[in-house]
Amino acid sequence: MSVQKKRIHYAWWVLVGLVLMVGLAKGGIMTAGGLFLTPVTEDLGIGMGSLTLYFSISSIVTMLFLPIAGKLMAKYDIRILLIVAIVLQGGAFAMFGLMNSVWGWYLFSIPMAMGSVFTGQMAGPVLVNRWFKKHNGLAMGIIISSGGLFGAILQPAAGNLIASEGWRNTYMILGLGVMAIVIPVVLLTIRMAPKQKGLQPYGMAEMPIDAAQTAASVAETGVTSAVAKKSSAFYMLVLFFFLLTSIASFNQHVAPFAMGLGYDIKFAGNAMGGWSLGVVIGALVLGFLSDKIGVKNTSIFSMLLGVVPIVILLFVPGNKMMFTIAVFILGFVIAALGTLGPLLTTALFGNKEYSQIYALAAIGLAVAGIVALPLYGFIYQMTGSYTTVLYAIIAMFVLNVVAILFAFKGKKKLETAGLWS
Repeated sequence: MSVQKKRIHYAWWVLVGLVLMVGLAKGGIMTAGGLFLTPVTEDLGIGMGSLTLYFSISSIVTMLFLPIAGKLMAKYDIRILLIVAIVLQGGAFAMFGLMNSVWGWYLFSIPMAMGSVFTGQMAGPVLVNRWFKKHNGLAMGIIISSGGLFGAILQPAAGNLIASEGWRNTYMILGLGVMAIVIPVVLLTIRMAPKQKGLQPYGMAEMPIDAAQTAASVAETGVTSAVAKKSSAFYMLVLFFFLLTSIASFNQHVAPFAMGLGYDIKFAGNAMGGWSLGVVIGALVLGFLSDKIGVKNTSIFSMLLGVVPIVILLFVPGNKMMFTIAVFILGFVIAALGTLGPLLTTALFGNKEYSQIYALAAIGLAVAGIVALPLYGFIYQMTGSYTTVLYAIIAMFVLNVVAILFAFKGKKKLETAGLWS
């Protein structure tokens, strides 16, 4: 027995694989996109709003492909799906380096989005739910923070590469490099379920029978998706996702914003590294706070905190240190999307049909990507400034506080009506 206890449960190897895959796919591909906007628009003579439309196309594809991806994950080997996904995502990103027309970004954003649904959105929650019955919150926090951690390293590196090698070569280096690392990682570490390794989920074997039965009972409490989607709490959650994703979309415009102020691409890359570092720390701190003071209070705190960096960017953007601090705090707050979003879903609706409810609420994420990213680009294209965008972000933070308060009032209505079971 003593030897058995010392063995590392395979769930942790799955987590390592997820950290590497999510960290590289997000930090090396998805969040790096903003660094290319100014060099590409200047080199090819494309308007900022026109180019950022490819983000909207990605969001539309994501929204349409999410339910299909869920069915594919239930039917096919997860390793095959993830390998195909990273080839689509990394390969499409690399292909941007060969494009001479904005239509190339529109075209290749489609396979890139399809791949990112698996690598960036679905694999983490699904596999953690399968493999962890203990420390599953910690596992999710680690995965979310991995995108920021890798981004903190890769964003400055990407900025330096664009400056030294050009944007075309940097697209290809990042896209092909991520593929080369992630494919063997997936083959070596990822498995869909513990039974494939002859194991129980991590933590299950440690529970006494009564505790395991209680845990199973708790996991099944809540409301059905049919009930949830008719409730005011659900619409407030969708609004929260929409607004926070709209705010988070500004990360793709941080580099153009910085360069519009006269900063160079290297500084913009370093600033984005600060954003990514903020995401790392924010994912862990907000997860910890949600355990201590509750997800409702933590969510309200994070939204109010978000106003601070926007005020800095409005009134002292020319100070390098203050600019970097503001971007760091924004990254910290935006970590709420990956950390508090799932926790809010559970707090409001329970675990009975969590995946279905979360998938429905995630429409708010996709719609925000469709609207906000190009809208910011067109505002900049028309006004030559992000000032209007920054004031709008302050309003969105405040509206999210209101959405959180009304969401929990909606939850009480569901409980009073006896719809929780």
